[in-house]
Amino acid sequence: MTVVPRPDGTRERVSPPISTEAEPFWDATRERTLLVQWCPACDRGIHFPRAACPTCLGDVLEHRPSTGEGVVYACSTMASPGNPTMSGREPYVVALVDLDEGIRMLTNIVGEDAAAVAPGDPVRVAWEPLEDARHLPVFVRIKA
Repeated sequence: MTVVPRPDGTRERVSPPISTEAEPFWDATRERTLLVQWCPACDRGIHFPRAACPTCLGDVLEHRPSTGEGVVYACSTMASPGNPTMSGREPYVVALVDLDEGIRMLTNIVGEDAAAVAPGDPVRVAWEPLEDARHLPVFVRIKA
C-alpha cells in the first residue's frame, strides 16, 4: 500500500475526531488497513461508521477489511481551497469513490495524474499520515 507524504509547505490536516463507532476504523488506519463497517442482518456495507445500520436499523455491526479498490463515481478539481487546511495543496481533487464492497466514500484523489481522474476510473487506497499516527485514506488512480 502507498503512503502519501504531505506536500511540502502545507499545513497539517485537522485530525478527524474519533467516535466510539469509528474507533475500529481509525485504529486500523494506523496499520494502513481500510475497514468497512458491515451490517450482517442486511448484508450491507456502511460508511461512515455509526451506531445503527441506516438500511435496517440493526445495531449489531462489525468491521471487515476492504480491498481498498473501487471506481470514481464523481469528482471535482478544486482550484482554490474550499477548506483552509487544504491551502497550498491546490489544485486538489475531491471525489466520491464507490468501493468494491458497495459503499461510497468522500475522499481525495492524489498523485501526479490526480487532475486527470474522471468518473469510472479505477482507484486504489493510499494513505496520508496524520499527526497522531493514524492515516487518512485517500486514493490514487490505477493506471491501465
